[in-house]
Amino acid sequence: MPRLKLTAVFVKTPQGYAGFVEELPGANTQGDTLEEVRENLKEAVQLVLEANRALAEESIAGADVIREVFA
Repeated sequence: MPRLKLTAVFVKTPQGYAGFVEELPGANTQGDTLEEVRENLKEAVQLVLEANRALAEESIAGADVIREVFA
């Protein structure tokens, strides 16, 4: 089964680097080094997905829903 592929974009800034994921609004970070930004971006993606999941749970609370894995 193919895995979802996202695009990380890194921008050199006077303070170091900024990074974001093109396909996931809100997943962005910054850091002193490219390695730091890569690690921070993994955490940012996880946090955005968790927040979106919580919002979705809230919006469908009490509804009759069907859940399935989407790959």
